[in-house]
Amino acid sequence: MTDDAPELRASDADRERVAEVLRDALAEGRLDMTEFEERLDATYSARTYGDLTPITRDLPGGSVDGPPRVSMTKEPERAGDWAGRITGGAGSSTWAVAVMSGFQRKGRWTVPRRFNSFAFWGGGDIDLREADFAHDEVVINCVAIMGGMNVIVPSGVEVLVRGIGIMGGFDHREEGVPGDPGAPRVVVTGFAFWGGVGVERKLTRAEKQRIKEERRQEKLERKGRKELDAPRHGLHGLHDLHHEERERRRET
Repeated sequence: MTDDAPELRASDADRERVAEVLRDALAEGRLDMTEFEERLDATYSARTYGDLTPITRDLPGGSVDGPPRVSMTKEPERAGDWAGRITGGAGSSTWAVAVMSGFQRKGRWTVPRRFNSFAFWGGGDIDLREADFAHDEVVINCVAIMGGMNVIVPSGVEVLVRGIGIMGGFDHREEGVPGDPGAPRVVVTGFAFWGGVGVERKLTRAEKQRIKEERRQEKLERKGRKELDAPRHGLHGLHDLHHEERERRRET
């Protein structure tokens, strides 16, 4: 994490990167459950880089030899080419657990070939809209016991749902939508008991902004056409008045 600008606002992706370090520390025994929950609460309530920095200061950031830092360097905007988002290698996050709580995977992260998630009396969001993919086919395995999860996929991705529900279910509405050439396939599988796993397709922030800008431009163009047409309508109206006056004089 950058220390030279602690007053800068942290993003959701920044908070999620810190949360991932905490989850790894919990799995490795570096934190107990109480410490983990306290730091996780502080992470998701953090507003600036300065708030996030102390949370992982005493934890390794993935390198044994390096200092315990979490990189918050902003990456350049990616092009919309799917080939650039299928990176190969390992995922940046491979599992998530929510027990009477919740979790989020969102922003820029790398989806592994298989991502495992578990929710008991809790829930989670697995957002793939801004993610890279370790393979052209990834499996999102969801186990929801008296809880729920939501898998959000970007447009252009093919979705297959293979989960089993008992007094619960998996959402199949996004199945059957053809994927874009070169786009990854997302297979949603798992088990839901008294719970559910939703699958929905949403636009990215950039796509929403592009559509908003296109609509704004269309409104400006319509307004411009109306302003150009107004003088012509005025001349037509004047011509009609002259015609009506000539007809009236003929009748008299």
